[in-house]
Amino acid sequence: MQKFTYITSMAIPLPMENIDTDQIIPARFLKSIDKKGFGQNLFRDWRFDKDNKPNKSFILNNPRYSGQILVAGHNFGCGSSREHAAWALSGYGFRVVISSYFADIFRGNALNNALLPVTVSDNFLADLLQSITENPTTQVFVDIEKQEVGFNDKSERFELDAYKKICLINGYDDLDFLMSKKKHIEAFEKKHIQITYE
Repeated sequence: MQKFTYITSMAIPLPMENIDTDQIIPARFLKSIDKKGFGQNLFRDWRFDKDNKPNKSFILNNPRYSGQILVAGHNFGCGSSREHAAWALSGYGFRVVISSYFADIFRGNALNNALLPVTVSDNFLADLLQSITENPTTQVFVDIEKQEVGFNDKSERFELDAYKKICLINGYDDLDFLMSKKKHIEAFEKKHIQITYE
């Protein structure tokens, strides 16, 4: 995975609450186990009408808004446990999703795919949504090492699992992390494991 320590980007506001994984990536698109291609169907039923024409009222189709950060309402990623939701968000180009609450399984799936879910307070989220809605060029920063998110003159610290923080900063998946400890594991084995033959 790509190393991820810091990002500054414009952001896209999606202030709806309780956005579930079926809205993020509808079930009919879950036929592949390859991560590629899911981004084109992100929020498919909101982005397109029944004739597959772009829904001009949906925020992702508004050319005023762009960026690698999605700012969503409370309880993002609820519903079924499909990992494809994280694949779709990453495939579209998002590196960070900011909300005041994430479903636990979605949070884990996102972190496993180098998509950072940043949990902020309700007040911070409201101020951020207002700022980027009124001024689409608002720059938002996320500092993983400091575990800090901010915009304009406001900032807030966010929680991040220590293990996942190491993985993001180093570009590790779970297997990469284990391989990075190979020498330590081998040294432990030599010191503590005795092989006996009968």
